[in-house]
Amino acid sequence: MFADVRKIAALAWPVLIGQLAIIAFGVIDTAMVGRYSAIDLAALGLGSSIYISVYIGLTGILTALQPIAAQLYGARRYAEIGEEVRQSLWLALALTVIGFLILFFPGPVLHLARVPDALHERTVAYLRILAFGLPAGLAFRVYSSITNAVGQPRLVMILQIGALLLKFPLNTWFIFGGFGVPALGGPGCALASTAINWGLAVLGMVLLTRVDVFRPFAIFAHFCWPVWRRQTAQLRLGIPMGLSYLIEVTSYTFMALFIARFGTTTLAGHQIAGNIGAVLYMTPLSIGIASSTLVAQALGAHRPEAARTLSRHGIMMAVAIACCYGAIVLVLRPYIIEGYTPNAQVVAAALPLVLIVVCYHLFDALQITTAFVLRAYKVAVVPTVIYAVALWGVGLGGGYLLGFNVSGVTPEWLTGARGFWVANTASLAIAGFGLLAYWRVVSKRYLRAEVVGVVDSAA
Repeated sequence: MFADVRKIAALAWPVLIGQLAIIAFGVIDTAMVGRYSAIDLAALGLGSSIYISVYIGLTGILTALQPIAAQLYGARRYAEIGEEVRQSLWLALALTVIGFLILFFPGPVLHLARVPDALHERTVAYLRILAFGLPAGLAFRVYSSITNAVGQPRLVMILQIGALLLKFPLNTWFIFGGFGVPALGGPGCALASTAINWGLAVLGMVLLTRVDVFRPFAIFAHFCWPVWRRQTAQLRLGIPMGLSYLIEVTSYTFMALFIARFGTTTLAGHQIAGNIGAVLYMTPLSIGIASSTLVAQALGAHRPEAARTLSRHGIMMAVAIACCYGAIVLVLRPYIIEGYTPNAQVVAAALPLVLIVVCYHLFDALQITTAFVLRAYKVAVVPTVIYAVALWGVGLGGGYLLGFNVSGVTPEWLTGARGFWVANTASLAIAGFGLLAYWRVVSKRYLRAEVVGVVDSAA
C-alpha cells in the first residue's frame, strides 16, 4: 500500500500546488474585490459561478485526452499520442465558439437568476472580459491533459505558480486603478485573469515543441485536419465527462443563482463558504488526477490487478486526508472567515455554511477521486447518470425545497442558504457511494477480461 501511496503522492503534490495556485486566483479575487465593494463581491460570486460552469463543462470534454493518452503511453504507442493531441486542439477550437457566445451574451442566465439591477451591469462586464480569455484556457487544458497523462505534472505546476505571482499585482492595478487605468472593481480581476490565461497558453504550446518528453509524440511535426474517427472517440468519452463536470459545477452554480434571491449579504457569505470548499477540493482532485494517470498507464500495459490496487489506495488516501482537513476547518472556522471579510453581517452569514462544508468536503473527496479513477478505465456514461440523479435531483431539487421552504414545514435552520448546502452535501454522499460501487463492478470486469485473454492466448 505504501508503495502505491508514494507513487500517487509523487504525481499528486505538483498537481496540488498547481491547482492551489489557480484556486488562489479565486481567493485573491474574493478578498480584493470584497475590499472594493459588497456589490462587486456579489457580482463576482455570481459571475464566477456562471463562468466556471461554462469553463469546466467545456474543459471536461477536453480532459478525455488524459486517459486516452495515458493508456497509449502505457502501451508505448507514442506516435498515436501526437495525433490525439492535434485532434484535441481542433476540438478546443470548436468548443471555443460555443463558450464565447454563452459568456458574451449571458442575458438568459441572468434573467433566470432574477439578478438585481445593481448586480446586472457588473456581472455582464465581468463575463464579457472572461469570454476573450476562454480560447487560451481551453488550449492550456489540452497542454495540462497531455502533461499529466505522461506523468509530468511539474511542467504544469511551474507555469501555474508563475501565473499566481502575476495575479496579485495585475489585480491591484486593474481593480483599484493606477498608471492611467481607471478603477474597474470586479471586472478588473477578470481582465487580469484573461491576460494571464493567454500567457499560459502560449508558453504551454511552446513547451510541447521544446521539452524532451514530448519529442517522441511529434505533436507539431506536421499539419493535419480533423479526423472524424478520432474526434468521435474523444467525444464519446469527453461528452459524458464534460456533462459530469457540468452537472457537478451547475449544481453549485444554481445554488448561487437561487441564493442570490436571499440578498447580497447571504450571497457574499455563500461565496466565502464556496471558496473555502474549493480550496479544500484541490487535494482530492490532485489525488484523483494522479491516481487516474497511474491507473490508465497500468491498464494500457495490461496490468488490471495493479490498476485496481492503485485505484483503491488513491480513494482511501483522499478520504483520509479529507477527514484531517475537516477537523482543521472545524477548529479554525471563525479565523478563516475573518480573513475574507471584515463585514460582521457577511461573517454571520458564512459561519453556519462553513460548518456544513466540513461534511461536504468528506463526500466531495470520495466522489471526485472515484470519478477520476473510473475515467482512467474510459468509463463515463454511468457516472454521469449517477451525478445527474444525485446532484441535480437530490442536491439542487432538495435544496430548492428546503431553502425556500416549499412544503411549509422545513425547520428554520434548514431554510435559506443552509438548506441548499445541506442538500448538496447529501447529494455528494449519494454520488460518492454510487460511484464507488460502480468502480468495484468495472474493475472486476477488467480483471475477468484479462484472465480470459491470457487463457485464449495460451490456447
